[in-house]
Amino acid sequence: MKKGNPYGTHRVISPKGVLPQPADVIDNTMEIYDNEVLIDVKTLNIDSASFTEIEKRAEGDIEKIKEIMLGIVAKAGKHKNPWTGSGGMLIGTVKEVGPAYVGDLKAGDKIATLVSLSLTPLVIEEILEVRPDIDQVDIKGQAILFQSGIYSKLPEDMAEGLALSALDVAGAPAQTAKLVKPGQTVLVIGGGGKSGLMCLYEAKKRAGVTGHVICMAHSEKSYQRAKDLGFADDYFAADATDAVAVYDKIMELTDGELCDIVINCVNIDNTEMASILATKDDGLVYFFSMATSFTKAALGAEGVGKDVNMIIGNGYTKGHAAITLQELREHDGLRKLFEEMYA
Repeated sequence: MKKGNPYGTHRVISPKGVLPQPADVIDNTMEIYDNEVLIDVKTLNIDSASFTEIEKRAEGDIEKIKEIMLGIVAKAGKHKNPWTGSGGMLIGTVKEVGPAYVGDLKAGDKIATLVSLSLTPLVIEEILEVRPDIDQVDIKGQAILFQSGIYSKLPEDMAEGLALSALDVAGAPAQTAKLVKPGQTVLVIGGGGKSGLMCLYEAKKRAGVTGHVICMAHSEKSYQRAKDLGFADDYFAADATDAVAVYDKIMELTDGELCDIVINCVNIDNTEMASILATKDDGLVYFFSMATSFTKAALGAEGVGKDVNMIIGNGYTKGHAAITLQELREHDGLRKLFEEMYA
């Protein structure tokens, strides 16, 4: 059996010398190397920015969505969206574990991979069902997990679809739990969406009774969804691409103080400046959205003279899976909503 690099570089076809994520093409042969894990895939959870772009290009046609997805994997050996550069994650059952793999996985384990599909060798034999409302796609296929790839065994106390939907955004609420301190003013942009709701929950828990949590939603529907759960102190619906309107509203809600922390969870372009303008000097912006442009954020902050700290949304932080699943166990209303929408 061939020996593999723990980061999967042995799978890179082009360009040579890069890691699997930035690679254009990787080897998706499903014969494992000595330190790899072979997975029978059940469901792909395409990340929100990626699925939104695919759906737009397919004009909402399910068969065209399938065609685009199959084309991406056929060309790249992985599901790396060529327009957004992002992927998603999957759930499946471990089929085979390489003899040199170090970990506690064994054949038959049901797992969710917590590394992006944009670096995961993948074969799609057939797309069985597309669920555009929740960005999930059931397939018949297989995937490879590298030695360095993180994962979570699926919990026995919740449905697979429920766990998948939460683990897909696990980095956001876990990072929120690390960043938010008691008494802070926190804005969550996209607070009515999947990651946004979980971030609101953690923000309110961490900011406490002396904090001020603000939910900004895109539509009246998402606004009402967030308000019904009661995770924030103030709620409003607005267009996150309208930076000045968002700034004016936050000035009003904070008596001109602006926010200590702004968490951006939206899945569309051009929301960087709304996030930056809503943040006070020396405050922090956490960009979880895969639609974020580093150039727009960096030059935009410079252009308006904003001295803010900006964090790119790393989808991994220690304990993120446990923190996120615990949210669903702690709050019946959040769990019920996720079950209705995603399970």
